[in-house]
Amino acid sequence: MRASDFDFDLPPELIAQAPPPRREDARLLALARGAGTVSHHEIADLADLLRPGDLLVVNDTRVLAARIFGRRATGGKVEALLLEPSPAHGDGAWTAIVRAGGTLRVGERIEVGAASRDDSGDDSRSGVGGDAGGDAGGDDRAGEERGGGALEIVALLGSGRFAVRGVREPVPALMEHAGKLPLPPYIRRETVDPRDALDRERYQTIFAEQPGAIAAPTAGLHLTRGLVARLAERDISVARVTLHVGVGTFLPIRTDDLDQHAMHEERFHVSAETADAVRAARSEGRRVVAVGTTTVRALEASAARSNNGLPAEGAARTDLFIRPGHAFRAVDALLTNFHLPRSTLLCLVSALAGRDHVLAAYREAVAERYRFFSYGDAMLIA
Repeated sequence: MRASDFDFDLPPELIAQAPPPRREDARLLALARGAGTVSHHEIADLADLLRPGDLLVVNDTRVLAARIFGRRATGGKVEALLLEPSPAHGDGAWTAIVRAGGTLRVGERIEVGAASRDDSGDDSRSGVGGDAGGDAGGDDRAGEERGGGALEIVALLGSGRFAVRGVREPVPALMEHAGKLPLPPYIRRETVDPRDALDRERYQTIFAEQPGAIAAPTAGLHLTRGLVARLAERDISVARVTLHVGVGTFLPIRTDDLDQHAMHEERFHVSAETADAVRAARSEGRRVVAVGTTTVRALEASAARSNNGLPAEGAARTDLFIRPGHAFRAVDALLTNFHLPRSTLLCLVSALAGRDHVLAAYREAVAERYRFFSYGDAMLIA
């Protein structure tokens, strides 16, 4: 299949720029997995749309404040997206995508926070890609006297990626006081925006406990403790996996031939408790309902690694690209947001419900003025 097979027209005004006033205020389009029929609801109706005995599986990853702005010794602005620890490059090292106006060299320091002086720049929402080029222009020792944190380049990894470490404090502490949540580039924010504080709350799910993601598992943003309690009243239980959403979430499919697209690896973990719960549900004929495409990838990747074709306890990395033709081993139904055209996530949804059914549902969602993407409305495929 081709990426162009997963295209659709979306009016820009339907791209949600902020969350609804309350998590449960989102709308919910229900798509029958077999028949392809559509009905319209609210997220608050979810407990009534699921079956008693269903097992709901959520992703409990927590989004890092991984977007860091700083300055070089030359005064040039720098933007770094911190991806994950990189112990191969030394104690405390992290892999990062770094954008700068010139060539970055090993040993160069990037001053962050108080030392960077207006470090956030003009926030162009340019995304996370791009190579650095030009000239570094000297060593920065003066920053140690000005206060604030700093990152040091410890290795060049290519394609705009670097290994970095914290100079006066570790990277997690630097993110805590100087980092911003790495919102997707289609969500526009001014340099100073009162919604930043709202984003810090609402761009995390109520299950977010395991730090490590650079994007939220957005289907989970709709769930509340009250809704989970109503699910429990209908004998619908909740289990957790962890998949740390990585940079692949931001990157488009760059080739029309889907067989030529390489997914970025993401880290995941399935606990023994969750593996047992999924296996029990499958053996008893109860449905496993994944909350979000990241949960689908964790469960299906775990099942693909096991001896019996069902999720097993363990941690690993996966580059699984789920698209039409995939044989689902662990997932029967899916709660998900509306996804970007020509994206791997739209391919995954189409694998579960059928491309024609999904695209027809998307056309109806556009006609009914549903809100799209991370802060938008939701779809239940069951």
